[in-house]
Amino acid sequence: MTGRAFVVHYLQMLAAMGVGMLVLMPLTMTVDGPAEVDALLMATTMVAGMTAWMAWRRHPWRAIVEMDAVMYVAFVVLFPLLWLGLLSDAAMLVVGHVLMLPAMAAVMLRRPHEHGHHR
Repeated sequence: MTGRAFVVHYLQMLAAMGVGMLVLMPLTMTVDGPAEVDALLMATTMVAGMTAWMAWRRHPWRAIVEMDAVMYVAFVVLFPLLWLGLLSDAAMLVVGHVLMLPAMAAVMLRRPHEHGHHR
């Protein structure tokens, strides 16, 4: 995969995540739960968009599940810091989003042949 193809695919995945959030966030806003639930619901909206995009692009399901997993893990690894009072609810959400970006890039770099093809 060329550098340009990598960046284009990465940006397409971010756009798909944004669409997932835009479409599904109104539903998740009806849930009044703790910060961990909010984070996982937000990740789910992004995962839904990402999964739909990657499936449409005919990525293998293994690659889709792996990408989806790192999106959740970016938040879950922060829960202990939240519980210890080292991160506020808002900080956990921001840091989780920031962690998600390099985690997704790492998954893409791990198997570049699966992220460089086009439908």
